[in-house]
Amino acid sequence: MRTNNNPLAVVRNLGILAHVDAGKTTVTERILFATGTTHKRGEVHDGTTVTDFDPQERDRGITIFSAAVSCAWDGHRINLIDTPGHVDFADEVERALRVLDGAVAVFDAVAGVEPQSESVWRQADRHGVPRIAFVNKMDRAGADLDAAVASIRERLHPAPLVVQMPVGAEDTFTGVVDLVRLRALLWTDGDACEEAPVPDGLRDEVLARRRALEEAVAELHPGALEEFCDTGTLGERTLSSALRDLTRDGDGVVVLCGSAYRNRGVEPLLDAVVAYLPSPLDVPPVRGTDDGEEQERPADPAAPPTALAFKVHATPTGRLTYLRIYSGTIEKGDTLWDASARRTERIGRILRVQADRHAPLDRAVAGDIVAVVGLKSARAGSTLCAPDSPLVLEPPGMPEPVVSVAVESRRAGDTDRLASGLARLTEEDPSLVVRTDPETGQTVLSGMGELHLEVAVEKLRRELGLDVNIGRPRVSYRETVGRGVSGLVFRHVKQDGGAGQFAHVVLDVEPYEGGFAFRSAVVGGRVPQEYVRAVEAGCRDALTEGPLGGHPVTGLRVTLTDGATHVKDSSDTAFRTAGRLGLREALRACAMVLLEPVVEVTVTVPEDAVGGVLGDLAARRGRVTGSVTRASAAVVTATVPLAELFGYATRLRSRTQGRGTFTARPTGYAPAPVATPVR
Repeated sequence: MRTNNNPLAVVRNLGILAHVDAGKTTVTERILFATGTTHKRGEVHDGTTVTDFDPQERDRGITIFSAAVSCAWDGHRINLIDTPGHVDFADEVERALRVLDGAVAVFDAVAGVEPQSESVWRQADRHGVPRIAFVNKMDRAGADLDAAVASIRERLHPAPLVVQMPVGAEDTFTGVVDLVRLRALLWTDGDACEEAPVPDGLRDEVLARRRALEEAVAELHPGALEEFCDTGTLGERTLSSALRDLTRDGDGVVVLCGSAYRNRGVEPLLDAVVAYLPSPLDVPPVRGTDDGEEQERPADPAAPPTALAFKVHATPTGRLTYLRIYSGTIEKGDTLWDASARRTERIGRILRVQADRHAPLDRAVAGDIVAVVGLKSARAGSTLCAPDSPLVLEPPGMPEPVVSVAVESRRAGDTDRLASGLARLTEEDPSLVVRTDPETGQTVLSGMGELHLEVAVEKLRRELGLDVNIGRPRVSYRETVGRGVSGLVFRHVKQDGGAGQFAHVVLDVEPYEGGFAFRSAVVGGRVPQEYVRAVEAGCRDALTEGPLGGHPVTGLRVTLTDGATHVKDSSDTAFRTAGRLGLREALRACAMVLLEPVVEVTVTVPEDAVGGVLGDLAARRGRVTGSVTRASAAVVTATVPLAELFGYATRLRSRTQGRGTFTARPTGYAPAPVATPVR
């Protein structure tokens, strides 16, 4: 391993990513146990895990909120975030990935790559987060490392670099062979790991797999290729160095295997985290803007402090704001500038986080992930920096909510408490949106799925003691242009004393696959450029409500082809109004199409229940796209309108005597049937 005297070289900020039930939280618990952070192994099924500490997480047996923990291994500080695996909580994953330097992707050895595995992998791709893969549950019936690796190669398209071979299979899985060092690691019935020579009966297969690993690495790494061509093999040092480079550059993914539940394979996983994943020094300096000018901040404790808030958690004892510090040093009592809210904030306390427990710190430096107390206005995505050296970092992307419910308090006196509780929910979870329906006056809570809203409402009931009524979930429809119009003329003339308003525009509207686009084809300066921008702003205003049912409009391109001005009465305001009203009139003249959100559903059921499940999916307007058999269970993939999935979990359980499970991930929008209710 490279030596580096910089203290940041021994820091690893990583997340655990996976599909729901692949074993992320169990892997996290075993890491805490192996590093001596905990002295008893927490179990998901017993509700004794450190990171799933919320009562709802323990009741449901799934991770809902990302949790940060810190531990030490081989002289390194590991800041670890256990992320949710359910699609409804993808925003928690997005905000965690924004501040991480590396990740461990956990896969089920039987199922391989599952739908949410693919989703979180793509999220990590967008953020450029290097990963290593851990194929978990090697002790399960039907576990197959090679099949899991093949699914990684086919569905995720990285170059999987398998550095371990299992010793035994299914219930006889007892250890792994390290293909880099050519040593066997064996676990007895206890937790101790014994290192031994490669068993004679496995030597030929081990050498063949080592050769395949060398060839794969040499194909991707120029330095390794040079040694491979000269000597016909790769030494341990060259192979380790090449694996590190390929992982950090994103050109390859190191693959390990084990069984976290049985505590087998965790120590080698920690060694791989230390050896292959980057430190804060190995990633590019963070980039931000100051007055439109792009700047970089190095991971240097002596640089001006710069931090990004990625999570807010309201506790009975105060408000915790989780920060990733990219540069500089912050201390208790420091005053920082919130560049997003444009106000100062004072750091009351700094805490090292261990899920729901905290250890006080006097200071935190570049590379740290900590929680602070005392911030009043900082939200997830806020940049905190030195007042005399401002910088705005790009915040995590916020997804659009797709499901809504009406919320009201049962007691008239609780209306203010409900409003306060909803404000707290949206403060902690930016993917929740609260609005008032302009027609009914109802308070509407929108989120990423049925379970997401269920968890939010349950939080209102448990933590705030609110008794609330919930309306039936509704999906968020969109409207788009099926057939456009050309040459629509709109004149905005207003004269009511004083300065008047005059704007004349001619618009073409056509379908467009890229969301919304605006362009000007006006010649001869008939509409000055500043008024063209006002027309575009007005058109964007008009997209909030379409003519079919008042839903947002997408999928259109507007072209301003002509117009006219008045020497006195034309203004930005007049042309913005003309753009808004003109596009609304144009949309009423277009052939509009209602769009509904659709999801890809993966249903796993016993083979004897497949017929009933297929019939039920067809009744829900589902389109089956695939079906495979895995270990006596059928896995059916289908595309289904989100509106048809409400209550599906209960229906599936009843059809399969509780043996069926399903997951869903959003895939976009599709035209809805004409008879679909829109309000």
